[in-house]
Amino acid sequence: MELLVAVMVGVMVAASVHLMLARNVLRFIFGLILISNAANLTIFAAGRLTPERPPLIPEGADAPAAQVANALPQALVLTAIVIGFGLFAFALTLVYRTYQTLGTLNSDEMRLAEPRGEDGS
Repeated sequence: MELLVAVMVGVMVAASVHLMLARNVLRFIFGLILISNAANLTIFAAGRLTPERPPLIPEGADAPAAQVANALPQALVLTAIVIGFGLFAFALTLVYRTYQTLGTLNSDEMRLAEPRGEDGS
C-alpha cells in the first residue's frame, strides 16, 4: 500500500512541476494545489496507513488496545486541506480579476509595471 502511495505522490509531484513551469497563471495555480495535495498525501502516509485500526480509544480505557494509526498527521492534513482550499479560492479570485483587468493569463504579457525600454517608451 505504501509503495502505491509513494508512486502516486511521485506522479502528482511530476505533474505539478510540469504545470507550475507553464506560462499560464491558471496552470500555475493548479500545479500549486496539486503539489500541496501531494505533500498532504505524503504526511498522511507517514502516519501509518492502517484502515482497519482507527485512532480511537475504547470507552473506559486509558490507552488503545492495539497499535493504531497516528492521529496527529491526520489532524495536520485536515488543517492543511482547509488552508489549501482557502488559498485556492483566493488565488482563483485573484486570477479571475487579473484576467478581467489585463485580458490575458500569460505571465509574459503581465508586465505593466516594468519599463518597456531605456527611454521609457
